Amino acid sequence: MEWTSRATWAGRRWAGSAVAAVRRAWAGPGRERDLAAQAVKAALAAWVAWAVVGWWLAAPMAFVAPWVAVVLVESTVYRSLAHALQQLAAIAVGTAAATAVALLLDSTMAAMALVLPAVLLLEQWRRLGNQGVYAATGALFVLTGGQVTVASSAARLAEAVFGAVVGVAVNVLIRPPVYLRDARCALQDAAGEAQEILDAVADGLATGEWDGQAAEDWHERALRLGRLVDQAGSAIGWSRESLRGNPWGSRERDLAPAGKAYDDALAVLDHLAVHTVEVTRAVGEISGGGKSSRPAAGITRAYADFLRQTARAVRLYGLARFAPDGRDEVAAEELREVVGELHRTLDEFRRLLPGAVPDDPDALVTYGTLLAQAHRLTGQLVQD
Repeated sequence: MEWTSRATWAGRRWAGSAVAAVRRAWAGPGRERDLAAQAVKAALAAWVAWAVVGWWLAAPMAFVAPWVAVVLVESTVYRSLAHALQQLAAIAVGTAAATAVALLLDSTMAAMALVLPAVLLLEQWRRLGNQGVYAATGALFVLTGGQVTVASSAARLAEAVFGAVVGVAVNVLIRPPVYLRDARCALQDAAGEAQEILDAVADGLATGEWDGQAAEDWHERALRLGRLVDQAGSAIGWSRESLRGNPWGSRERDLAPAGKAYDDALAVLDHLAVHTVEVTRAVGEISGGGKSSRPAAGITRAYADFLRQTARAVRLYGLARFAPDGRDEVAAEELREVVGELHRTLDEFRRLLPGAVPDDPDALVTYGTLLAQAHRLTGQLVQD
């Protein structure tokens, strides 16, 4: 009964996620719509390849063309082109080797025993990337497809070439994939998570309702923030690759540039992630009675105000830097004002801190380190 309940719950959760994804794809541009478009394009490429090779020409191994067409509707145009060349080279090597050995030995079983180990080694050849396995696929098509002849092997190569041309052409000409939006969303997600963590810590410090468990939860979220920043860095790399060889690349670059601005934002978010981890670690040490003892309520409320201001600055930074048209000048101007206020708050807090914790040098060192990091962060938030 328990496993049935779990299965039912998992099924409902999956169905709910699927429905939500469909709604997001229908509502407007986003990752879900991009994925749906790629799926439709792959199906179209397979249909075109089969219509020509299988239905019109009635080739004996016509499935090779739509199969190659599907796998080459890749996530980026550059990857489609690169993988097409690598895959065709691998298929050609495997097909030629299998044909030659099978004709020489006049035995497909003996040829398979000799050829497969050799072509499988091509998986390790760096120049073929992850397409080396298709050498073995090409060899198997030859050795398991009936009588081996030079003409039939040449026909399979021609079908593979046609499928590759169809797959690449569909990917390039019909809504070529551009992942600039994914990079921007990943950066926005990281900035939004940092803001939420800082706000949560600020609320806990201000009310005094924080303990070891709360501090541990904040710290775990801060550690996950670092992974979000890493994912944003990967998304930026995909963005650049998606523009290579893309006929719509210049237009998309004008709409949402993924150049130095995104690199600068990534550096700021990386520093923010480190700062957030240090904040939550210090709070955890204080709540756990480690080297730093818990300071008076006045000092924690003051630091909570600083964290809340930092969270507000991070929110404005996200609005200013990750706007769909590249930059929100209104948010950027408000960000400068907030950062100016934050600098003044930090200066005042730094003057008050020694008197607030006169008998606790460990707490003084901890807060002093956090304040130094905060000064560097606030300076980066308004860099152009």
